[in-house]
Amino acid sequence: MNGTIRYTIRPYDTLWMLAQIFNTTVESIIELNPGVDPRNLQVGRIITIRPGLQYYPPYSDDNMMDNHNMMNNGMMDDFMDDNFDMLPDLTDYFRMLWVQHVFWTRMVVLGILFELPELEFSTQRLLRNATDFANALRPFYGDEAAQSFENLFRQHITIAAELVNAAKAGNTSMVDSIWQRWIDNANQIADFLVSINPYWNVADWNAMLMEHLELLGNNITNFLEQNYQEAVNGFDEIELQAMEMADMMAEGIDNQFAD
Repeated sequence: MNGTIRYTIRPYDTLWMLAQIFNTTVESIIELNPGVDPRNLQVGRIITIRPGLQYYPPYSDDNMMDNHNMMNNGMMDDFMDDNFDMLPDLTDYFRMLWVQHVFWTRMVVLGILFELPELEFSTQRLLRNATDFANALRPFYGDEAAQSFENLFRQHITIAAELVNAAKAGNTSMVDSIWQRWIDNANQIADFLVSINPYWNVADWNAMLMEHLELLGNNITNFLEQNYQEAVNGFDEIELQAMEMADMMAEGIDNQFAD
């Protein structure tokens, strides 16, 4: 079919995200793929997409794309003008980002505690998560707000690494000091989010972020005490709680911009 490409559905894909990547519309993808269910995409299914004029193919040949390209280039305005419910797609996207955050946090924690050779690369990937979040917020709140969130979230990540190193060294007083800085940073993140979206509540975000810190802190302690089964079980809790934060983030944006 002239002007089209073939794309293999991957985990976490949605038609809306694919429309952003390929500078097209959800309606165009559905028209080219009769029978596709936009709410139940099958991983591995090959679909047809007609990219828009502003689409630039990725450098690799296997359709792999960085997450931070998904919501750039000012395409959100066009999306919000369509009569399409964006909440499910926002929820999927922010769940992906939050799960990536806790996964790569875990990899960095393991790298520090057990001196794994990939620590440097895991750290860089985790730091990229802050940029991915900023790029997700940018279409809604602009460059300045996106950068502010990225800075705060990078601090969240780097403080966590300091905490793990101090805990590994057995420096209790330093752990206590870093823990308080981590709490202060979480409060700053909560205050910032509420400042840009009136549908977010500071008490809710404070509670969510504090639970996030406590779950991560407990997981680090379990590793240090060699309670590996508890550490594995605890990560399930961390992942579920991260998705709760994703849902709250998506719902707030949907309430603010969907009308």
